[in-house]
Amino acid sequence: MEQLRLFDFVDTAPTSKLLNGSYFQSILSTLQIDYGTGWADHFGLALRHWFRQVNHQPIKTLSLFSGGGGLDIGFADAGFHSLEMVEIEKKYIKTLEANAASSKIFAGSKPVCQDICDYLPPKNLRVDFIIGGPPCQTFSAAGRRAAGVLGTTDPRGTLFEEYVRLLTLLKPKGFLFENVYGMMGAQEGDAWEAVKEAFKSAGYSIHFRILDTADYGVPQHRERIFIVGLREGVNEGKYLFPRPTHGPDSEDDEPYFTAGMAVAGADVSEATEGLGGQYGHLLAEIPPGLNYSFYTEKMGHPRPIFGWRSKFSDFLYKADPDAPVRTIKAQGGQYTGPFSWENRPLTVSEFKRLQTIPDEYLLVGTRQVGIEQIGNSVPPQMARMLALSILNQVFGVALPFELHSLAPSEPLGFRQRKRQKSGEYAQKAQAAIALIQTYPGEAQRASLLPSQQQVSRYLTPNFGWFTSPRANAASVRVHFHLDESAWRIDAQTLDQDIAFTNCYEMTIRPHLHEQWMVPVARVTLTGGDFSAQTFTALWKAFEEKLLEVTGVADLIQLSGYYQYAPKFWVDFRFHTPSSSVIWNLLSAIVQGSGVSKQLSADAFGTLFGFAPQEILPIFEQLRAMGYEVRNHHTNPQITPGDYLIPYAFPTLTPRSIQLKKKLRVPHE
Repeated sequence: MEQLRLFDFVDTAPTSKLLNGSYFQSILSTLQIDYGTGWADHFGLALRHWFRQVNHQPIKTLSLFSGGGGLDIGFADAGFHSLEMVEIEKKYIKTLEANAASSKIFAGSKPVCQDICDYLPPKNLRVDFIIGGPPCQTFSAAGRRAAGVLGTTDPRGTLFEEYVRLLTLLKPKGFLFENVYGMMGAQEGDAWEAVKEAFKSAGYSIHFRILDTADYGVPQHRERIFIVGLREGVNEGKYLFPRPTHGPDSEDDEPYFTAGMAVAGADVSEATEGLGGQYGHLLAEIPPGLNYSFYTEKMGHPRPIFGWRSKFSDFLYKADPDAPVRTIKAQGGQYTGPFSWENRPLTVSEFKRLQTIPDEYLLVGTRQVGIEQIGNSVPPQMARMLALSILNQVFGVALPFELHSLAPSEPLGFRQRKRQKSGEYAQKAQAAIALIQTYPGEAQRASLLPSQQQVSRYLTPNFGWFTSPRANAASVRVHFHLDESAWRIDAQTLDQDIAFTNCYEMTIRPHLHEQWMVPVARVTLTGGDFSAQTFTALWKAFEEKLLEVTGVADLIQLSGYYQYAPKFWVDFRFHTPSSSVIWNLLSAIVQGSGVSKQLSADAFGTLFGFAPQEILPIFEQLRAMGYEVRNHHTNPQITPGDYLIPYAFPTLTPRSIQLKKKLRVPHE
């Protein structure tokens, strides 16, 4: 704050003189800001100081889907004031209320905890601008991986209609709408056309761009679509987005603001050492900037653990201090990055820095709630640049510096640069692999072959796999026969007090010309009875030995993500005839029939020889055997009446999200 006391000018005329050809450097010079750690916070404070000096009357604004307040911070710094902030989540409202207290950034704003569908603004509310972005999950990458994008078929995808309702009711001069860029491609573009038409029908001309926040001084790559709408007659319907201040598309090629610069000096008092769990030990070897893919065959790792593209890109993702981080996610598991290059989870204070949320801004709630608010928000520095351009062009406010704009059709190169990164990641991986002398457990794994081992294992109803007895667990006798050319695994439930009989066998081999991560040419799984527990136990036993001998995490990593061609195929043969419908179906599925394709009940019925009404109860039996069968109830992205069997083998574990879901609701 001492620095800002030197900032005592009131000249409102725009400055066109540039320093070294960079309008960003000119802005910093005008506002007397030193570029470095915390510069974005100082930028916001300097703007507020200038607006006070010139007695600027804030633009009356309504904030929708306010979340943790990221978009509102940027607009508040840039001369706007949210009269009301509408947010449905009580846990986020607590943050807005804490920052709406006297002397805080949102002082005078009224947080409203209400579903936007039920929100009616006060009769005397008059606003000139509306800001906000509805929940994006319905258009997100996670939705695409689950089985397609819901788009406007999900209630969350139609919340823009409520936005339009309020535009029609309040008739502000303009609005800013933000969402994931997947909105443009959802439902083959139909959802995007519906959004555009709805805004136009409300009387607004729209201008839109996909922008990367790293291009505007945020130490994070975060691609989002921004729509600026202008009411008919406002500024002749003209608006230009601000030119990037950083990166190759900026003037004078201003370097990106890096993660290392951003988090320097941040509060790390709550930092934990390392990362626990099954995969935590892997983080240390991953080079900064890379993720789990470091441990894949495609990256050249001599002991692959994961299949290529078998995980989300933020799984075990380690931030690079010399570059912006990848997009921070609101929701994630234990292994969701970014993680610090110091091989530990980032603190909430560090996450705030990477999102350009000011240090003094209060995030109320637990660590996870804090990260949710950060990951769901628009970075304030991005919001500041957009708000300033709107303030200047739409509301005619002269700024003490000149903002440069993008021509309507001027291309940006962040997508192309993103594709070029893959080569850099491969080089990093190769350099790191060359330095590794030994691998964890290498000596232990080498001693496992050849081997003969008969053991007891215990399979729980939620598909846990244990070496000691558990409540309600099925007892299974497993015999491992491992040599250097082939593996054979026999299994039989222990309540079968008879000698082992080869009832069926599944022989697993890599596809022709495919490399797989098992050090033998084939693996044979032999069932000693026709119980569901034995079938599931065989795959669990294979997975156990796969991890023990090779370090490969699970069968999905061995096969690859289901949307890609599987790495191995299975030959299923009966040695004892079975008249059971489910076993004949299993033999077909294990060999790939009907797998990884979203099909209707009619199509599955035709494929497997069942009546369509028989499919649901049969698929419920498959789920009881550990198969991750999906439909509209488990994954709303799937068309009602359709089903998806992602993998030819059972994949459910106690940690599976799918385990808690059902193929039908209770009243069906």
